[in-house]
Amino acid sequence: MNAMTKSTLRAEQKRRTRRSLIDSARSLFVARGYSTVTVDDITREVGCSRATFYLHFTGKMDVLAKISTETMEERAASVYRDLDVALTDGSREAFTGWIRHALDWFSTNRDILPAWDEALAVEPEFQAIGRASITALSDAMPGYLSRWPESRRAEARFRIELLVTQLERYFMRSHIQGTIEFSPEQAADVLSDIWFPALAPPDKSDAPVSPPG
Repeated sequence: MNAMTKSTLRAEQKRRTRRSLIDSARSLFVARGYSTVTVDDITREVGCSRATFYLHFTGKMDVLAKISTETMEERAASVYRDLDVALTDGSREAFTGWIRHALDWFSTNRDILPAWDEALAVEPEFQAIGRASITALSDAMPGYLSRWPESRRAEARFRIELLVTQLERYFMRSHIQGTIEFSPEQAADVLSDIWFPALAPPDKSDAPVSPPG
């Protein structure tokens, strides 16, 4: 076996170990929450040493950050780019369809959501990761942002962030905590009633008019 082959095998083994650590940590966070899981729990699941763990991550928050990044990148790519398209289409029907798509995404990823909330509450450093994940969503919507005057694009981003927040909280209360009882189809319609007009870019008539010179 030549040196190049050995190097390739080592790189592949390292990649597999890192992937196993991420997958095992996610399973533990889902099953037990964030706070109670330790680095030893994660390494025990994988069958590796703490030293091996620390070759890949600085701690359990670093693992959750990686999980968060992977999941939120997927959300930006598959969900909020679709919102950009739906808002460009301009129809309420397209927007309602997007709402259903977004709620389906939350349903697919529902198991990890409580661990994220817990980490945000107990790890101040995790707040920057959460903030970056929200910013990535509006970054995935260049078409929508371009329809706002440059002077109001921060407001456009804020509207998207408020939409994200309401969808997340609605989903948590309805599908995880069970404190809201309303059919998903009706919920999509009501959320569209609220958010379709709220996300509409300003008309040109709303732009400031320069005084005659």
